[in-house]
Amino acid sequence: MRLGLVLGEAFGGLRRNASMVISVILVTFVSLTFVGAAMLMQSQIGKLRSFWVDRAQVAVYMCSTVSQAKNCAPGTAATDDQIAAVKATLDGSTLAPLIKNYTFQTSQEAYQSAIQQLGSQYASVISPDQINATFWINLKDQSQSDVLAEQFSSTAGVEEVADQMQYLQPLFSALTVATYIAVGIAVLMLIAAVLLISTTIRLSAFARRREIGIMRLVGASNRFIQTPFVLEGVISAVIGSALASVTVWAGVQFGVGSYLQPRVTFITSWVTTDDLWYVIPAMIVIGVVLAALSAGFAIRRWLRA
Repeated sequence: MRLGLVLGEAFGGLRRNASMVISVILVTFVSLTFVGAAMLMQSQIGKLRSFWVDRAQVAVYMCSTVSQAKNCAPGTAATDDQIAAVKATLDGSTLAPLIKNYTFQTSQEAYQSAIQQLGSQYASVISPDQINATFWINLKDQSQSDVLAEQFSSTAGVEEVADQMQYLQPLFSALTVATYIAVGIAVLMLIAAVLLISTTIRLSAFARRREIGIMRLVGASNRFIQTPFVLEGVISAVIGSALASVTVWAGVQFGVGSYLQPRVTFITSWVTTDDLWYVIPAMIVIGVVLAALSAGFAIRRWLRA
């Protein structure tokens, strides 16, 4: 098989069907951009989850004078004995293997922290005995937080056991839904790209039906006839993949690195251009494989017709 002749036929087909080829490039570009965005979003969710799981704490809130929980005496804050009992339980043989470390914040310390956050004007509104003394616990495995909740659910002087991860779950859920939406759009656009490639190849084959007939008469194999058409689809997909790769890189470099990262400071773990080492090759492979399969299927059906 003469490579120059095959490539000449492929580029000739691209020139003759320029408008359809541009459509294929654009659809491939958009669809693969969504594919790359979905992969990066999933990577970002993983980074966020890993970051917060390592830092999320379980809070054991002791009763304050305004607590209404069943384990709290009305108008009475947790006593020193009740606080000591909770500390003894945390240090005991049952829970100690689950706990990485913990700290205790007195109601006075919590009051000072609240005033710093809310402003000095609230100093006359709230008092230290209205603020919960709190045990802040880091677990070795954050999924074991239910064990603490069960342990202290009926302990006198404990108002509530709260896992900070429960406040982050809505964020993770929203990001996951956004990923699914991006994947759905990408799938629809990829289907459109496959149909466009198939249509382009059939139009190209119809325009060159006389040449194909002559090649058949002189004994050209089906593989020799099909290869230029498959190359047309692959070349279009490669161009679309390259545009999508540049767009995804620009999104990470400028959208995330230059815009979001300096502004959203509470998130310290972001996707970077290093993550593109697996995203961009995956995008190119998806584009090329789909183009080759759809073009090959389309020309085989046309040759059998």
